[in-house]
Amino acid sequence: MSQTFWQKLPKPFFVLAPMADVTDAAFRRIIAKYGRPDVTWTEFVSADGLCSVGQSKLLPDLRFTESERPIVAQLFSSNPEKIEKAATLCRELGFDGIDINMGCPDKTIEKQGSGAAMIKNPERAIEIIRAAKRGAGGADGIPVSVKTRVGYNKDEIDTWIPLLLKENLAALTIHARTRKEMSKVPAHWEDVARVVKLRDELAPTTLIIGNGDVKSIEDGKKRVSECGADGAMLGRAIFGNPWLFASLENNPERLKRVKEYPLPTLTEKLEVMIEHTYLFEELMKDVKSFALMKKHYKAYVEGFPGAHELRSKLMEAGTAIEIEAITREFLNTLAIA
Repeated sequence: MSQTFWQKLPKPFFVLAPMADVTDAAFRRIIAKYGRPDVTWTEFVSADGLCSVGQSKLLPDLRFTESERPIVAQLFSSNPEKIEKAATLCRELGFDGIDINMGCPDKTIEKQGSGAAMIKNPERAIEIIRAAKRGAGGADGIPVSVKTRVGYNKDEIDTWIPLLLKENLAALTIHARTRKEMSKVPAHWEDVARVVKLRDELAPTTLIIGNGDVKSIEDGKKRVSECGADGAMLGRAIFGNPWLFASLENNPERLKRVKEYPLPTLTEKLEVMIEHTYLFEELMKDVKSFALMKKHYKAYVEGFPGAHELRSKLMEAGTAIEIEAITREFLNTLAIA
């Protein structure tokens, strides 16, 4: 079996988390342009939906450009037949890997037996992994990984994690909280260290990625060093900051010392916000509500004089043209001042 992209990554590596209604095709393209992570994930996509007549509504979530590679398609399902078909589709679409979501706490997802509900049904979880591997092409296909939590209502590292590791995954991402904890408590990175120890005993080739509360590349590097993981996954830190991973590309000695990328000027940040808006309208307007951009505006427009007033106006807008007009009016006032 030839090496996959996972084996070729530098260590430590830093990856972008899959976030529903955030890391869509438009935002991923912006991130790839201004600061590409070592690995990019899609939003999670329903394997059941990809196997249904509603497939056309989900395919835009799986649209990507070469600049985003290596890119992993994240799927969720509790149906082995459908996850296998969806994995086959993702392989045919050219993805570099497939990741299975076994940690999402959303009640709608859990009612389908998917996401974090998999922790309560380990036998089915194993079936899902094996089916995804078949769809991914087996030993000569694309690699399969899993993203999960340390337990459902309580710590289940010693029972849940070994089951996953024995499936010889390419990578295992650990969100260092239980499902019950959601994101209401600080992530338990000491639990990631426990997973690393289990990995060393049971599946030495599986890469371990820590996830939870990583604020920056520097923060991620520190956490990885302390727990022994191979990489860190960053999620919320990307809001309003497409430059988050830029230091990875701009620092040739990144394994020794990760520099923080110089922060953009306010004008640069707002120009990228406009660019992001037009891309969203171009790529996602037929499948997603423009209102989803509001969470991005809250992040882009923060921490400077006049931010509150500008943000209030942006929240009322409904098209990219309106967003640009409002933003340029604000920038003009800055220039005059």
